[in-house]
Amino acid sequence: MDPAELAAQLLDVVRAEAAAAGADPESIVPEDVPVERPRDRDHGDWATSAALKLGKRIGRNPREFAQAIAEALASREGIAEASVAGPGFVNIRLEAAAAGALAARILEEGEHYGRGTLFDGVTINLEFVSANPTGPMHLGGARWAAVGDSLARVLDAQGALVTREYYFNDHGAQIDRFARSLVAAHRGEPTPEDGYGGSYILDIAARVEVDYPGDLDALPREQQQETFRELGVGLMFDEIKASLHEFGVDFDVYFHEDSLHESGKVQHAVDRLRELGHIFEADGATWLRTTDFGDDKDRVVIKSDGEGAYISGDLAYYLDKRERGFDRCLIILGADHHGYVQRMMAMCAAFGDTPHVNLEILIGQLVNLVREGEPVRMSKRAGTIVTMEDLVDAVGVDAARYALVRSPIDTSIDIDLDLLAKRTNDNPVFYVQYAHARTRAVARNAAEAGVDRSAFEPALLDHPTETALLGRLADYPRVALQAAELREPHRIARSLEELAGDYHRWYDACRVIPLGEEPIGDVHRTRLALNEATSQVLRNGLGLLGVAAPERM
Repeated sequence: MDPAELAAQLLDVVRAEAAAAGADPESIVPEDVPVERPRDRDHGDWATSAALKLGKRIGRNPREFAQAIAEALASREGIAEASVAGPGFVNIRLEAAAAGALAARILEEGEHYGRGTLFDGVTINLEFVSANPTGPMHLGGARWAAVGDSLARVLDAQGALVTREYYFNDHGAQIDRFARSLVAAHRGEPTPEDGYGGSYILDIAARVEVDYPGDLDALPREQQQETFRELGVGLMFDEIKASLHEFGVDFDVYFHEDSLHESGKVQHAVDRLRELGHIFEADGATWLRTTDFGDDKDRVVIKSDGEGAYISGDLAYYLDKRERGFDRCLIILGADHHGYVQRMMAMCAAFGDTPHVNLEILIGQLVNLVREGEPVRMSKRAGTIVTMEDLVDAVGVDAARYALVRSPIDTSIDIDLDLLAKRTNDNPVFYVQYAHARTRAVARNAAEAGVDRSAFEPALLDHPTETALLGRLADYPRVALQAAELREPHRIARSLEELAGDYHRWYDACRVIPLGEEPIGDVHRTRLALNEATSQVLRNGLGLLGVAAPERM
């Protein structure tokens, strides 16, 4: 019996008790009868606060209501015990056979176990990373890459149709500074005061010199700069895409900012907003009345000189996404964009959409690298910037991705390079991957010893460590659902760490392979099924994080 099946039985009981009290049973919905894991497992396998939530609503004392629920539940098949605690909590303990049957279900569903239908058919445009093509991928970009790709996988597992999109910032002053820096490197001049440093500038400049078919030095400086701009940006972006691919992150769409301004999409967005009555002219400029939608001031869209203001690209890009058919547009931005959210939501509302539904923005915080207790600040290639490649070179792709995704995106994190390089249980990614590798070793050893899965008797899974392990496996679909619902893929990582701990404790206490002359029995065959079910869930969860599930370690 999994939490969903238990919740269905609980809902039946609560509705029956509500009807007995004269209340409308159909007014009680599944959300009113939560099923949760108790913090103290001595209290039971599951618990519910339904009596506390509903007591007043149906005119019953919560503790008396809880007692009625407990008595009714205790008579249900698969439930060993239901008892009341505190002011109205109900603790529930399952029969071993009912709990153990979950292992067979996991093996039957395989890679589909934990997948759901929360976003069935919903089209989601997920924009993340979108680093300026003016240098290697920095550590913040690496975090957005790990989180964004994991979030795409988590949403996909709940039925969403996700498009991963990279917004290619190839328009604006930062590209001009990049081009000037390349020209200076080519000419042997000092880096411009507002330019980009680091050996990668010399690398890109040298590659432009090789790729350009003519004599660069014969070009006037202005034309030379345009050549370095065109070729250098392309080379830099190719490097960024290659780095992301090696990190396990690929995009479905690379959208060029320049296209918004060259194709008339900015004017199209302004015309749409004008039709909706939200555009006005003042001081020779074109404005969007965002104060009508909660912004602190109205925003200039087209400046008095005819150039588009910064928000003009945002208007055009958002409308373009919606006109491409996306139901939801989800964007991951860095901490320096926190003040940007209010105007973006006002923009969304101005188009007639619903903020935080049609448009969602996640703000990520900083990443700091630590080695031997001291911050790591320098990168040989990028000057003072620590790059994604620096992190991967230090700890590998799996450890890097896992470390970047296992904390909430809205909190800053310190990544201990020494810890992530260790092959010990203190290293969270090693701990989880080792649990999976151990499940595979158990399966190989069982096959050699002649233990198969020809019998499955779930009632035999009655050891306390088996009860705990089964409870954790049962909880995985809820965690996966919440990760999608709350846009928090770190919940998957933390759940896997708890699952790994439960598995390691079970491995120490329960044998799949008989000891000595002990004959192979159904308990060993059934435990092998539990081992395989755990392996499947670890594999499913690591897959959502884009992290390998190794066969051996």
